[in-house]
Amino acid sequence: MEVQSGRSTENKKGRLSDSGYHRGIKITNPDKILYPEQGATKRCLARFYEKISEYILPFVIKRPLTLVRCPDGRAEKCFYQKHINETMPDALRSRKITEKNKTAEYIFIDDIKGLLSLIQTGVLEIHPWGSSERNLEKPDMLTFDLDPGAGIGWTDIIQGAGIMKEYLDALGLQSFVKTSGGKGLHIVIPVQRRTGWDEAKTFTKCIADDLAGKYPDRFTANMNKAKRKEKIFIDYLRNGRGATTVAAYSTRARKGAPVSVPLGWDELTAAIRSDAYNIDNLAARLSSLKQDPWKDFFTIRQWITDAMKKKLQESDD
Repeated sequence: MEVQSGRSTENKKGRLSDSGYHRGIKITNPDKILYPEQGATKRCLARFYEKISEYILPFVIKRPLTLVRCPDGRAEKCFYQKHINETMPDALRSRKITEKNKTAEYIFIDDIKGLLSLIQTGVLEIHPWGSSERNLEKPDMLTFDLDPGAGIGWTDIIQGAGIMKEYLDALGLQSFVKTSGGKGLHIVIPVQRRTGWDEAKTFTKCIADDLAGKYPDRFTANMNKAKRKEKIFIDYLRNGRGATTVAAYSTRARKGAPVSVPLGWDELTAAIRSDAYNIDNLAARLSSLKQDPWKDFFTIRQWITDAMKKKLQESDD
């Protein structure tokens, strides 16, 4: 497609040109600075997402999305949005989802055009549901956010993640770890769509409670901030219907343009911080990887079993 402009047009490879067009999506105000510390512009962010699109798309397409929009950059006013409106680009799709006693039009994307349309609207964070539209009422991934309280250092977080991995292994669940792009880590468990939201939330709460009971000096499952001092809060609340977690490979609306990045468990060392990867260095990491540390994420066949629930119940007794 040729775009008439006083400047250059979209090039043959479809990359964002000086005109502001990319894969047929118009990026208006491409020189607007979104991350002032780096001088990173809207154009920079669009190019970043093009480079990593094959990595992020499997985690965000065909899922209800909650977005953090910062139209004037991360240092200015930002807001959450999960319902579509008439001002949003055509590449964003909507679907009606029931919310208590009403229905609302949720935002979905299906491809790279949708992804780039999010950037056009000033999106700096993408938070998907833990279920896809194949079955919105049954999650296909469970997430624990290890959130450090005051006095908790990075080494504590790493050790806590290791303890949780061993716990999940013993329970019979293979887990994956990623940086949050903030202060903590996310432990994510892919599951077959066999369990409803209420059961999934109850199950993950039991895990958090059990770990907090076994390691009371290290973990808490209490979201009260006053009780989280010098402890890691195991946030299991991400596993309720409509709750979200920032997507793997999504940017964060934080200083330095950090990205939530999947890691191999063997990479989780003091050398890597939760905000270690950003829009400037992630592409180099991905190009140097011998294999994707999450390559098996969508092919693992595991689910919450009666035996797992019984084991948790016995642990509580």
